[in-house]
Amino acid sequence: MTAYDPGNIFAKIMRGEIPAHKVFEDTEVLVMMDIFPQSKGHVLVIPRAASRNLLDADPVALSSAIIHVQRVARAVREALRPDGIRVIQFNEAPAGQSVFHLHFHVIPVYDGVDIGRHGQGRADDAELAAQAKAIAAAL
Repeated sequence: MTAYDPGNIFAKIMRGEIPAHKVFEDTEVLVMMDIFPQSKGHVLVIPRAASRNLLDADPVALSSAIIHVQRVARAVREALRPDGIRVIQFNEAPAGQSVFHLHFHVIPVYDGVDIGRHGQGRADDAELAAQAKAIAAAL
């Protein structure tokens, strides 16, 4: 297995080297808007513990992360009123992982609206900021 690279973009965001539309952060996770969303309100839950993906994650960090994923999914449901929610996590490039730091996608699904492709189409910053604020208020 390839080693964890501390220079990945999520590690840089967590260190404050790159800006992000943050929804929530504590000592265990960073929750932020995906700037290339598949749907309105697409959120990422990123454990702070260094791991490439689910396969090398510390079980304690992983258990904490999934609790945050549930909290965030509930907040997305309350704030944005989607008809459903997808939770997705990719492991390695052939499976669709493009940033090699463990993270979970919380993707609102709206009836009659197609889900976009992973990693395509950058969202408007003002819209992301408004969504982040609404979801944070629901947490």
